[in-house]
Amino acid sequence: MKIGRLLGIGLVVVLLIPMAIAAQQQATTNYQSIVIEDFDNPDESQWEVNAGKFIADGYPRMAYVNTWPQALYRQEPDGRTLQSLGVQAAFTRQGYNYVEFVPVEQNQDGETVPRGIPIPGEVNNLDMWVWGSNFDYYVDIHLRDYRGMTHVLKLGDINFRGWRNLRIQIPTWIPQSSRYTAELRNGQFESDLRSLELVKIVLWTRPQERVNGFFVYFDEIKVETDMYRDPFDGEELRDPQYVEQLWSGSEGGGM
Repeated sequence: MKIGRLLGIGLVVVLLIPMAIAAQQQATTNYQSIVIEDFDNPDESQWEVNAGKFIADGYPRMAYVNTWPQALYRQEPDGRTLQSLGVQAAFTRQGYNYVEFVPVEQNQDGETVPRGIPIPGEVNNLDMWVWGSNFDYYVDIHLRDYRGMTHVLKLGDINFRGWRNLRIQIPTWIPQSSRYTAELRNGQFESDLRSLELVKIVLWTRPQERVNGFFVYFDEIKVETDMYRDPFDGEELRDPQYVEQLWSGSEGGGM
């Protein structure tokens, strides 16, 4: 009886050891805070503003203005110009009106087209500084995953005065990785880390609130993201640039 009990305990221990090792490996992280947009260099990082159909004549107006949250900087650092993205807007009627802010770039034909802002690593949360003037509005963010699907997340209400940091945790059901270390998707190389992109910020008005004229400012979009990549023999073969170099001189003309 005792021998059977000891064998049972030994079997449980043997089964638990691999599980404990696997849990320890999965728990390895390297969280870093990374600013993905500070609005200080409009020539390098351009944005475009659009609005709903009830926008008043002459609006929206967008500008990069020389202002910032004092929680970030008490005074402007020497040799650096701090800016925020500001908007003036007004609508002709109350309702769920919107103003959207879209990162853009020029394509090869010189046309302005939307672009996604890549978010490095596997992001855990995102925050942004917003200046509000106590209007009952709210802000959404749009994130695109590697499949091309866009996820709309509410960043927060802006019925407050002055600068405030709004923060949101990224849901775990939004895919940011794959079980496959390297693969071809539609002829393009993909590694196991499938980063998200920020594609749009949307400001919404609520039906009961005034919309005859208001100001809103945005500054410093930051993410807390896990930059850890599990090491293994041959891990360089999941790096897109390295793989492109390897295959560029091969028979068949590369990828």
